[in-house]
Formats: sequence, C-alpha cells, structure tokens
Amino acid sequence: MANDSKTWRCGKYELSFDRPRIMGVLNVTPDSFSDGGEHFDPDAAIEYGLAMLDAGADIIDVGGESTRPGFTPVNPDEEARRVLPVVRALAKEGAIVSIDTRHVAVAKAAVRCGASIVNDVTGFTDPKMVEFVKTSTCGVIVMHAGEVAAPARTHATVQLDTSAAAFVAEKAREAAAEAAREAEKPARRRRGKLLGEPKPEAKLPGGVVQPSLPFGEPEPATEPASEQETPAAEQAAAAETVAPAPEATEAASESNDRLAAMMRRSARREEAYVPTSQLRRFTLPDSAPIMRRVMGFLSDQARALIHAGVSRDRICIDPGPGFGKSANEDIVIQRETAKMASLGYPLMCAVSRKRFVGAVSGVTEAAERDAATFGVCLGAIQAGANIVRVHDAAGFAQFLNGYWAVAKPQPRRAFVAVGSNLGHRCDNIRAARDMIAEIPLTCVSNSSKIYESEPAYETRQDAFANAVIEIKTELAPLVLLDELMKIEAELGRDRSKKAKANGPRTIDLDLLWMDGETHGGKKLRLPHPLIGERDFVLVPLEDLMHDPARFFRYNGVEVKEPEDRVGHIVGELGRM
Repeated sequence: MANDSKTWRCGKYELSFDRPRIMGVLNVTPDSFSDGGEHFDPDAAIEYGLAMLDAGADIIDVGGESTRPGFTPVNPDEEARRVLPVVRALAKEGAIVSIDTRHVAVAKAAVRCGASIVNDVTGFTDPKMVEFVKTSTCGVIVMHAGEVAAPARTHATVQLDTSAAAFVAEKAREAAAEAAREAEKPARRRRGKLLGEPKPEAKLPGGVVQPSLPFGEPEPATEPASEQETPAAEQAAAAETVAPAPEATEAASESNDRLAAMMRRSARREEAYVPTSQLRRFTLPDSAPIMRRVMGFLSDQARALIHAGVSRDRICIDPGPGFGKSANEDIVIQRETAKMASLGYPLMCAVSRKRFVGAVSGVTEAAERDAATFGVCLGAIQAGANIVRVHDAAGFAQFLNGYWAVAKPQPRRAFVAVGSNLGHRCDNIRAARDMIAEIPLTCVSNSSKIYESEPAYETRQDAFANAVIEIKTELAPLVLLDELMKIEAELGRDRSKKAKANGPRTIDLDLLWMDGETHGGKKLRLPHPLIGERDFVLVPLEDLMHDPARFFRYNGVEVKEPEDRVGHIVGELGRM
C-alpha cells in the first residue's frame, strides 16, 4: 500500500515501501518448475539478471537448487558453484542480490560475494544459519514451508459384540500386540533414540528455543545416507573464494531430507486427487487453523531471530505458497494477506506461476501463468504486501507502473544534472529544462544557476555549462530515464558507439537521485555512482539543498573533498 512506513535494511541498502518492490526470479538450475535450464549457464544467468534490473526489478533472487514438488536435493558445493559467479557479477553492477538457499555454507559464501539478502526456504530453523545471519548485516526472508492442515482421519465401521467370548478375544489381541511392540523396541533404536521420538528443539544463544522444521514427519529414506563429508566448495569453485564447512553440510542433511519428503508428499497429493461426489458446506477450508500455523510460525521465527541478535528492520516474512499447501489452502492464505501484513514486517508475495495460480486461472503450463500471477499479486498489494517475487519482471513492472500511476498519487523529489559544451550551451540547458517540465506526471520545482566547468574525464574539449534541475515526478525511475533519453535525442545528443562516452555533446542529462529509490544495473544506477567525485554536480546542488556532500554521505555515497574532484567549477554563466 502507498506510503507504507516499513523499511527493510539489507546490508548497505535500505528499501522503503512507498511503492511495492519487484524481486526477479533467477533460477541457475536445470530443473526448476517453470524455467528449468534457461539460465543454467552462468553467462546467460548474468545477462538475464541484468536485463531484469533494466526492465524494473529492484532485487534479483538467485537460486541454485530447485525446490519444486518432487525435487532432488543439491549438494551445497554444487549449489555454490552454480550461484557464486552470478551473485558476484550482479552485485558488482550495484544490484541488490538475494541468495535463495537453505545451506549456511552457500549463504556465507554468497554474502561474501556481495549478496545483501538471505532467503531461507526453511525459515531459519537451522541454528547455524541463525548464528551466521546475526553476525552479518544482510536482510533475511523467513519463509513457511510445510503442511498447514492435519491429515484426514478415516473412520472404520465398528460392529459391537457384547459377548464374553468377544471380550476375551479382544484382550488376547491387545496382549499380543503389546508383546510384539516390546520385542521390536531394541531393533528400532538408533543412536540411543527411538525412531518415533520427536527431535529435541535446538536452543539459540540467550536460551531462545528454535522450533522444529514445519514439514511434518519425514518419509523413510530409500537409501542409507553417506557418511562421507562433502568436498569443500572452495575446491568446486576456487575462483569464488568460498569454502563451505563440512559440518554445515552435515547439519543441513536432515533438513534436506525433510523438505524433499514434504514436497514429494505435496506432489503425490496433487497427482492422487480425484473429484468426489461428497458435498461440502463451504468452498474453502476454515482459515483460523491454517493462519494459526502459518502466522504462528512466521511470528515465532521472527522473534527468535530478534532474540538471537538480528534487528527487526532486517526481517521480511513469506507465507510460502505452494510449499506443502493445497490450492484451497493457498487461496485462504492469500485472502488473509492483511492479517500477515499487520505483524509489522515487510511482507513478500511469492506466488509466481504456482500450481494454485494455475488452478484458479485454468492455465496448465506454468510458464503461461504470468497474467494470472499479476492478478493475484495485485490483490496482495492492495491488502498490504510490500514485495512481489515474479519470473516476468519486465511484464510486472509495466503492470505495476500502469496501476500505480492511476491508483496511488505519489510525487517524489529527484535531481537531474544537465550539461552542454556544443552550440549555444546555456540555451541548450534552458531548452532541456522546458522539455523536462513537459514530461507526463512531472514538474520542475527548482533550478540551480548555470556554471562553467573544466571538462572531466576527456579533457581535450571545450569547457562545459552545467546546472542541476530539481523535479517532482510520479514516474518510476526507469520510465523517467527513458523520457530524459528522448529529450537528449531531440536536442541532438549522439549516443552511438562511434561517439566518445565523455566527449563533446549538445546536451547530457543524468538522473542523479530519487527519493526512496536504490537501483542497480547497466541502464541506471541510483544514486548515480559518480556524484561524489563531480564538482560540476555538487556545486550546483548547493543552490538547491543545504550541504549536499553531507546529504549524499548519509545516503551511502562516497563524496570526495573539493580538491580531489573532477570537472571543477571555474565561473558562473547566469541564471536559468
């Protein structure tokens, strides 16, 4: 919803939610349920991730293990080999990168390579994962994965027989069964515990109890687990400076099996479902027990993280649609989005192409469910969801921009740097200002004086005229950038490959900063990564704000001292 006061701190980034944020899905896997294999090659994955950023994604969620129904668990070393080159390349381009993993060794390595968010499908039920994130500054996503309804019980028909013979026979059967159970006990023991005994709850520092995984009872393994330690991920990907610890692999093995077993059960339930003639009074199951399990788990895990030392503003929650839940249960959970948003944490809607979306839309192929996904996401946004995790980031960005422009009036402040050193420099700058004022949903609120500056970077050219224009706009940053590029083209700016990147130009428009926006990618970086070294930007900004150097330092931008900057101001050329 508009003007949501929540913020999400993710390492060096801080995301505000004055508008919904888009998380693009990047599966570096051969077997994901809707796009398996499309981005398995690291170079293809990096290219696609950058394309999603340039199309409007705010976050890229990189995963190296498919968790679709019936998935095969992936060794942490193999998972690290898949994801680390992609994480490193995207982070280098200024992207906010989320690592989608349940293995603590992979999470550690990804954060070292630049990831800002750990998205744990097991909801941080592994104490080692909690121990890691409490010592970092990354954002965390707590997801619920598990069945939310108790299994149906079948009732056998009982035939009463009150005869003495029947009573004696029943007692004999009970005694025989008890003797059989006693005889089995020694064989059922393994490592000093009965197989049926519940796993003791782990304790975190400070005495906080870590709940068991919410996946129900695991299925028996078909093959004995290997006792051999997993090779270090540093050997599998030496160039990525990662060495997942063997103990992390061992700790994750049980959760791997439990999650895989839960998803296998989920797949079998879908395959085994057949319509019946049994009548029901209601179209959906009762929401109360379902939401008690989902919201209870998310609340408990968030509190456990806070008690362990993770600050509240780093935590995001996700109800985990599709993970052990039927279509009816997923719809119930989505309809209760407002209740989950009321918990006070940033809330994710991760329904993209899920089975229940296909069920309600009648679309069988997962890759064809994007339009229906957008509809479900819109309902979640209206009820308070802050982040949408989607496969089609470009399509959803268009969808959201159209909806938001009409439904949510939201003017935001931004600064545009203007420069020219060809033709009538000051006239070019004034023409650009007038054209900016004609951009839809945009107005010019203030302008600096026009200054003359030394050329920067490419010094063998004429001096520049420079100014900064303050605007208010309701456009998304990438949409605004496209409008600025149209103005450059109309005023004769040559951006072809034959033109020097920092050479002479009739007009140059740079989007420097926009209120509440952080963005990475090839097309646009916000804040502009070179603000802090450009004297011809910082001096005009002094006409529009008090102490711009301090302002940008507070926003995480490194600002150089005046003597260390480029493009020094040498004089004034007049007012706009």
